[in-house]
Amino acid sequence: MADPRDKAAASLPPTLGEGCLARYDPDALSADDGTEFPGAAALWQQLNRPDAASAPATDAPAGKQIPAPRRADRSSR
Repeated sequence: MADPRDKAAASLPPTLGEGCLARYDPDALSADDGTEFPGAAALWQQLNRPDAASAPATDAPAGKQIPAPRRADRSSR
């Protein structure tokens, strides 16, 4: 029986750099590399909806910072 991995047709594009600085070579990429995902913007907005915690404070005067609430498990000493 033949090895099923012998039939693989996909290959990585050439890279530049090594280790943490490794990246795909932009000159070697073509329109065939990557994917078409027209719903990406809608999915991003759905998964990253703004909530009250990330909204800017509206009850503080401009230029003033609101102090963080103190933790209840620590004393002020």
